Amino acid sequence: MADETPDRPEDEFQELLRNLLGGGGAGLDPEQLESLSRMGVDPAMLQQMMAQMQHAFATGSDDGIDWSAAKKQALHLANKDGLGITAGDRQDFDQAFSLATLWLSEATTISDLAAPAQAMTRGQWVEATLPVWQELAEPVADSIAGALTAAIDEQTPEEMRQLVAGAGTFMRRVGGSLFAAQLGGVIGRLSQEVVSGGDVGIPVMPDGIAAILPQNFADFARDLDVTDDQLALYLGTRELAHARLFRHARWLRLHVLTQVTEFARGIHVDTTALEDLASRFDPSSPEELRSALESGALLPQRTPAQEAALVRLENLLATIEGWVDVVTADATSRLPAAAKIAEAVRRRRAVGGPAEQAMASLVGLELRPRRLREAAAMWRAVTDAVGIEARDRLWDYPDLMPGASDIDDPQALVARLVAHERGEDPERDALDEALDALLAEAAEEAAGEAEQGGGAPDARTTDDDGPEDPRPV
Repeated sequence: MADETPDRPEDEFQELLRNLLGGGGAGLDPEQLESLSRMGVDPAMLQQMMAQMQHAFATGSDDGIDWSAAKKQALHLANKDGLGITAGDRQDFDQAFSLATLWLSEATTISDLAAPAQAMTRGQWVEATLPVWQELAEPVADSIAGALTAAIDEQTPEEMRQLVAGAGTFMRRVGGSLFAAQLGGVIGRLSQEVVSGGDVGIPVMPDGIAAILPQNFADFARDLDVTDDQLALYLGTRELAHARLFRHARWLRLHVLTQVTEFARGIHVDTTALEDLASRFDPSSPEELRSALESGALLPQRTPAQEAALVRLENLLATIEGWVDVVTADATSRLPAAAKIAEAVRRRRAVGGPAEQAMASLVGLELRPRRLREAAAMWRAVTDAVGIEARDRLWDYPDLMPGASDIDDPQALVARLVAHERGEDPERDALDEALDALLAEAAEEAAGEAEQGGGAPDARTTDDDGPEDPRPV
């Protein structure tokens, strides 16, 4: 039989890693323990480290991020109280959604959802939204996992790098798995705060799905001093309006998520902070790394490009939620407490809860529609000037949707829309003048080329009897 003993030190180290991570046997045999000692490694410390991270290594994906850990942690927190949804809760919210649907038909021309809205548990919300959270966080997770590997590699002496090369994948999975676990914790806590599918502003729910979380309903209502039926009607109407908008403007979902992920891809880990952390990092006790992830200490200050991207995203979210605010206000005008509830919703979105703030620290992104009041005022002005149908047509195509300049100056937008409704030519601006100049210049160049080419077109191709037969006579 061929000798299977590794010939090279790095092969020997990798073999030891496989034995430890594979979980085979009760431990290492005396010969392997002696090998570890020769390498200057404490066998007890190494076994403790491997036992703690064995699951992450065994189940981690090829890119080093074990997203199943995020799901497990999120569901653990979402379901830890053991509360479900009673039949009475479901019936109450079904009735609220039915009435809200009728009211919305008077406030918007955007059609109803194909699927009925539903009362959803916290765990169901986690299951439904986790793919979107993963997509948003993945660029940051990759950056942290890769930077951790690089930082530890730089801290390793040159003569030891070949020896520990087999641990590179493992160390990447350490960082990725810790980040995934932190993300799962944030999502789990967020499931204890949100009251509806669209509560965080971005489209985290599957397309065309509207939902209320009754388990969080009581916490939201506690300090409002309004009846449960009024609150259920208002929140149900708002949730349906949000879901209807994203189902109608199918391009809008991709537009929002693309802007979020582009911002996230611009995030790079603060290598100085990470190198300092890596120099004293103990994989058997990763609390310091976990704390750094939670606090956002590894994410540097935003670049000017990121700040600009964040402003664009905030304007987009404000434009969306401003429309939802106006439509919801019109649809719920019969509710005595509608104004009080609306103000509570706006304040809640402006401040955010603890879990949303934790998400900002972890991913570096605050999902705040900071200009919500201004955007709502713009949509109110548009509604009063041209009516519901003309207002809702602005969501038919991306280039029709109001932008930041329209939030700044809603009267200019109203003037354009009123002129369009009257069939008048829109007022010309600098862009129109520049476009006309370009077209005129192109026409002059074409005329000059025609003159240089001999003037009149070839008579053979314009004969009244039709084009000339191209075959030779």
